[in-house]
Amino acid sequence: MNAVTNRKMVVIKLGGSVITQKNGYEAANVNVLRRIAHELAEIMDEFSFIIVHGGGSFGHPHAHKHKLNEGFKDVSQLPGVFETHYAMLRLNEIVINEFSNAGFIPFPFQPSSMITTRKGEIFTSNLHSIKKAIKLGFTPVLYGDVVFDDEYGFCILSGDKICSYLAIKFNAFKVVFSCDVDGIYTSDPKCDPNAKLIEILTLNDLSKLIRSWDSNSASGVDVTGGMKNKLLEAERICSSGIEVCIVNALVPGRIVQAIVNANFYGSRIVPNNSQFKM
Repeated sequence: MNAVTNRKMVVIKLGGSVITQKNGYEAANVNVLRRIAHELAEIMDEFSFIIVHGGGSFGHPHAHKHKLNEGFKDVSQLPGVFETHYAMLRLNEIVINEFSNAGFIPFPFQPSSMITTRKGEIFTSNLHSIKKAIKLGFTPVLYGDVVFDDEYGFCILSGDKICSYLAIKFNAFKVVFSCDVDGIYTSDPKCDPNAKLIEILTLNDLSKLIRSWDSNSASGVDVTGGMKNKLLEAERICSSGIEVCIVNALVPGRIVQAIVNANFYGSRIVPNNSQFKM
């Protein structure tokens, strides 16, 4: 039985800065999330999706409070593991409700129940249920989570890492990272009014850029926080021959434009052997 035929697979990361109010506390940007879900529903006959969302103001405050990014130190952190995971479940419920209301048949998957890591990198996984769900016509919805780690006890597994892992495993057509800036800039656009958007990079361009971070911490390129992590995962994805797009999902239509058009407003990272229009 296969309810999904001839549809290209797109893995979409919904950044926490997009779907939550990061300065609030467990405050969802429901209107933005609702709009995105309805926009994607308009192309669901042509594309199938795996949705992965970040934590924003739901997961991050709990994880930060209990220093979960440092791994297991003592039992005083254990309530924080529960609090972080449960907060992500609450956000996930909001996400799947909005996608359901938009016409999708979403199915939530807990990363902590199917993935373990070793030193922060995915080590084991069981993707059989996700494969079956996709085959039947469900839209899998996952999220950044606290998972068990062979070396650290537990760790934060980011939605970005989950995106890259699933994109490669499922041979995705494209990966779209949505965030609250238009893409990769020559400097931090939130601080520098002269920052310029980098519209297209090859894998080689990206690899050179990443190497420059290691040799020059004063590099003008915005490599702070989430963007740096996204580009590290983008390199991994692109190395497998999959195109990556980074767009501002706070602007209506940007995610869909990145999926269906070669030319869109944002940053496009392509494999070295790709033919593309400048």
